[in-house]
This record gives sequence, C-alpha cells and structure tokens, in this order.
Amino acid sequence: MTQSASPIRPSRSPALLQGRTWRAFGYHWLSFLLAPLALAYALTTVSLGAGLLVTWAGLVIPAAMIVGARGWGMLNRGLVRNLLGTGLPAPLPFSPRPGFVGFLRSGLTDAAGWTALAHMVLSFITSVTFAVLSITWLATALGGLTHAVWYRYLPEQQASDGSWHRGTQVFPDVYADTPGWQWIFAGAGLLLLLIWPWINNGTARVQALLAAALLTPTASSLRVRELEHSRSASVDDADARLRRIERDLHDGTQAQLVAIAMKVGDVRERLSGEQASPEILSLLDSANGTAKDALTDLRGLTRSIRPAALEDGLDTALATLAAGAALPVTLDYSLARRPSPSVESIAYFSASELLTNAVKHSGGTHIEITVTGHNDDGLLLSVSDNGNGGAAVSRRTAAGTRTGLAGLQERVGSVDGRLVIDSPAGGPTRISVALPLSSKA
Repeated sequence: MTQSASPIRPSRSPALLQGRTWRAFGYHWLSFLLAPLALAYALTTVSLGAGLLVTWAGLVIPAAMIVGARGWGMLNRGLVRNLLGTGLPAPLPFSPRPGFVGFLRSGLTDAAGWTALAHMVLSFITSVTFAVLSITWLATALGGLTHAVWYRYLPEQQASDGSWHRGTQVFPDVYADTPGWQWIFAGAGLLLLLIWPWINNGTARVQALLAAALLTPTASSLRVRELEHSRSASVDDADARLRRIERDLHDGTQAQLVAIAMKVGDVRERLSGEQASPEILSLLDSANGTAKDALTDLRGLTRSIRPAALEDGLDTALATLAAGAALPVTLDYSLARRPSPSVESIAYFSASELLTNAVKHSGGTHIEITVTGHNDDGLLLSVSDNGNGGAAVSRRTAAGTRTGLAGLQERVGSVDGRLVIDSPAGGPTRISVALPLSSKA
C-alpha cells in the first residue's frame, strides 16, 4: 500500500531568515561578478564578426565564439536552478553541418548562441542594477540598525555654532548623535531590513524570467525536438516490427515450407516404386520444386528484412557480408559499444549497399570497410575502394523515387545520420556514414 506524499507547506519563518532569500542574494553577487566578463565576451564576438567579415576563413573565430556562448547559457541556467530554484530546459544541442563552410553557416546562424549573447548584454544591465540595489539596500538597513554602535567612531564634525559632533549629519547643523536620532535610525533600518527580502527576491525573479526568455528552447525548437523523438520512436517501432516479421517467417512459414517439401518428396519416393502415372509423378516433382523455390525466395526475403547474423552483433554481420563479396574485402571493426538494433540494421544495409555499388561500378580490385567510434556517442562506417571514383547521389527519377546513394542518404537521415562522399574522378572512393549509437534523440 503506497502512502500519498504530504503537500509542501510554505515556510512560516520570516522571509529574512529563509534560505531562498540568501541564495538569491548569493545569485546577485555572482551575477554581479560575472556580468562584466560576459559583456566583454559578447562585445568581442560581435566586433570580431564585423572585423573579419571580409574573409570566410576569418569568420571561423566568431562562429566558434557564438557557439561557445552556449556555455554562458549553461552556467547561468545552473545558477538559476541551484540558487533561485527554477529549472530551465536547455536548448537543442549544436549540430553543425558537415564541412568547413557547413560549420561556419551553422555557427553563425546558431539561434541558441545568439540568444545567449543577447542575455550577456542585457544581464549586464540587470545584474549590475539589481546587485547594487540589493547590496546597498541591505547595507543601509544594517547601518541604520547598528548606527548607535559605530557612530562614535566617525570623525568629529564642527557645527556652525562651534560645537563638535560625531554622529551622521542628517541636515545642516543636525547630527544623529542623540538617543532620539538613534531610535529613528534603528527604526528606519529595521523597516528597510524587513522590506529588503522582497526587493532582493523580486529582482532575482526578474533575473530568472530573463534567463527563461533567452536561455531556453524556442517553441519552434521544442517542436523540432518533439518531431525528432516521434521519428526516432517510429524508426525503432518499425525495426521491431520487421524483426518480429522476420522471426515469424523464419520460425513459422519457413518451417512449414520445409515440411511441405519433405512430405511431397516422401510421397514422390513412395509412388515411384509403384504403378503411378507419369502425370502424377510430374505434378509431385513440380510441387516439390515449387516448395523449394518458395523456400529459397523466403530465405532471401528474411535476409533482406534483417540478417540472422545481426543477432550476434554488427561485427559478425559485417564479417559475413565481407566473406560473401565478389571482391577481396578487409574489415576493421573497433566499436566498443553495441548500437541499438535499429541503428545496427541501418549500418548493415548501408555497408551492404555501398559494398554492392563498389563491386558493380567502381572497377576496383579491393574494398575496405572500417567501423569506429564517432563523437563519443556514435559510429562511423566507411567503405573505401581503389576504383575509378565518380560516385555521387543521383537525382529523383521521373516517378519521384530515389535509389542507390540517394535512397541510402534518406535512410541514414532517418536517425540524424550523415552520408559523406569523397570520390574524385579517377578514384579512390571513400563513402562514410555517421550514425548515432541509438536512434533515440
């Protein structure tokens, strides 16, 4: 039997004594210290971008700095979460396009980086303003409360009548060095101290709202993330259904066809020694041949759905694929962690398609397949040959379909993978497929 969680009750202690008040005060201090550094980073990024605009190569520095501004966003979200108690979701990870120009375009148009830069500039104004306001307010309140203790240590001041005073000068020739003024200062200090938590916490909430507006995903990026999750789930579901179909065909239909072929063959043998008509024996031979042909077609179909060798891992499946190739194939597999089943299928069929293309069209004498880790959480499959080169993605056919490398590119893209072709005229050809280890976004 489970117990329901008791509701969280608001703290009954004064706001001045609550932990959230002093955590917010700590946030003001940290943001006050970090704001000048953030402003300097933002201004440097913009000025470098304007100064290096004349050359594409020079833009790599501001592009990298725009992407690097995401680090400020991560730092500030952590401060808001740990000190202000407000969790903020992170924007989508930076995903650069392939190639040098692709990185420049991705970096210079990175929305999360630009909004982080905007936060650096705006938070400089709010951080300095709110921190000075909170710190000054608290210092003034504490000064008023303790004025009766420390006013005696002030330097003496001479009034116009020639008298000397040590208290704070309130008005011309009026000094707070009497008991009445001490009570007034203490009362004012107490009032300011009671109001300070609302000033301190209210300005901190404004800071949290600013961070939420500029350091979190936009509605469009959240929609993109939702679509990516949905697509990844669809890819995994489709792969799981295909694996179930493959098992059903292998364990059910294929076994039944084997049994039919054996029974037809047995009947044929039994009738061959008796006075059976040639027509019946011919029909039995035809039925037996048809069953064997269907069994062969079914085995080819199951292999095209998901090869049985994949059950033992991608390395085993690729080794089997390489062993059956028409050209000598060298396999180098150094992937430490096994990919998800859907990614394994895509990697295997990518290798199969590229191997078939190399055998048919490259004119080479040797093929090399390598599988290595990629970006800490992915794999890189490369198929190279020493042929004539010239491999390229074909355009859509008149019917709107895509085949060959184009179809492979779409298949790889279904899990946010990338297909990179390096195939100059005259060869050699190297085609790489970068895939995540899991199709989950």
